[in-house]
Amino acid sequence: MKDKDIARAREAAAEILRKARIAVTRSEIEGMEITDLGLGDFKRVGLGVIVYENNDRYCAKELILLPRQICPEHRHPRVDGRNPGKKETFRCRYGEIDLYVAGERTPKPKARVPAKYKPFMTVGHEIVLRPGDQFTLPPNALHWFQAGDKGAVVSEFSSTSTDENDVFSDPRIRRVGN
Repeated sequence: MKDKDIARAREAAAEILRKARIAVTRSEIEGMEITDLGLGDFKRVGLGVIVYENNDRYCAKELILLPRQICPEHRHPRVDGRNPGKKETFRCRYGEIDLYVAGERTPKPKARVPAKYKPFMTVGHEIVLRPGDQFTLPPNALHWFQAGDKGAVVSEFSSTSTDENDVFSDPRIRRVGN
């Protein structure tokens, strides 16, 4: 992404945070990771991430998604003998999140996925999270999610985050940020 595109995306994410009435500092906004996951399609695939804390015991983040933006299917695998992979709890703070996990496929899901990404969204059990709702994923669980029409803010509470170890179903994805 070009610097001007990152700046615009960061401002759009900041506006969603303001609408959600989630207080963050100017330095947190300036340091927000904006990623299109290497796909060059930020409006449809990607997210903004503010990391409050990530240490050897736990991690706390805000995930900010634009309207209908998708965080594509991925999992957090075992890292080593001591780290079984990231266990994470998503708590919806603003908007709506359609979360997809393993289980019985939802017959008429709410997600709207562009055709070029559909082959890589293999789990289809839909869980709708609205403000105040939360869901916990065990390590190595395939999942993906899409924001509703207003965009969304999701607080993520997890064990230590090692994003570089995430495994995405779409081989075109590169876990890079700005």
